Amino acid sequence: MKHDLNTLIEEARSRFAAVRDEAALADAKAAFLGKTGALTSLLRELGKLVGAEKAERGKALNQVKQRIEALLAERAEAIRQERLEARLASERLDVSLPGRGAGRGGLHPITLVIERIEQIFRSIGFDVADGPEIEEDHFNFTALNIPPNHPARSMADTFYIERPGSVPADAAAEPLVLRTHTSPMQVRYAQMNKPPLKVIAPGKTYRVDSDATHSPMFHQVEGLWIDENISFADLKSVYTDFLHQFFERDDIEVRFRASYFPFTEPSAEVDMRFADGPLGGRWLEVSGAGQVHPQVVRNLGLDPERYIGFAFGSGIERLAMLRYGVDDLRLNYDNDLRFLRQFA
Repeated sequence: MKHDLNTLIEEARSRFAAVRDEAALADAKAAFLGKTGALTSLLRELGKLVGAEKAERGKALNQVKQRIEALLAERAEAIRQERLEARLASERLDVSLPGRGAGRGGLHPITLVIERIEQIFRSIGFDVADGPEIEEDHFNFTALNIPPNHPARSMADTFYIERPGSVPADAAAEPLVLRTHTSPMQVRYAQMNKPPLKVIAPGKTYRVDSDATHSPMFHQVEGLWIDENISFADLKSVYTDFLHQFFERDDIEVRFRASYFPFTEPSAEVDMRFADGPLGGRWLEVSGAGQVHPQVVRNLGLDPERYIGFAFGSGIERLAMLRYGVDDLRLNYDNDLRFLRQFA
């Protein structure tokens, strides 16, 4: 009988060693320990025995069961280990290969131009200011001497925003806008600083316009210099020198063409042309400028009889297109890596 039980253990050992996965191991387990398994059948036969014989037989069968369960656990662990080794082999990394490395990024051309503008004006003593893109009507229009019936206030040009939640009646009368220029920073900067006021304000602006040379969102740099003895001649000198430094060329001609803006008087459009190159000989508009209107000086909290100054506003995309030879403004926002990699 003992010989038969040893044979059963060897059969289990052999059967378990032959399987290669958990499903087959479960079938092999059932052949010995299942409801109809070989060992289970022997355990049922204990009921036919009595006394010492039953006790001795039960003890022997229990030892066999423990041995078979131990063999089963060993094989289950061996299968898990084999599966892990196979996975590690399939996912093995060849550390002798050179690393792939991360792709090298670069600054956007508009960012590069803004940094260059800031560097040039900082070198001559200008501060750089930043402010909200969602602006009060007062700062965006009224304080800059733009009357209520001016076309710039039209829904065709300006993005208006509803005020959130409940607001006081006097505040509700003043709409919110996506700023149409960075000129509101003239007023905000003047509220926080005393003359002389010498500042540029680069940033995003918004107007209802979209084509090859216009975008609903674009960038502008506003410049302001107010002091007791600042004239239109200073404007011409500062802006002309800026263009020479920005384009790194001394052969740039600059002209100031009479124009009209409600926030400057007198006002001018600033044009430039290169002596040669693809754009050589063509006059190109690059800025609007002028002497700060006396009413705007009053709105800044200053005395126009004492303080005078100039302001200008330039489209940063326009300057970038001229510097880099880009003929379609929309390329700046298409996220085409073929275009952007040229500036990395």
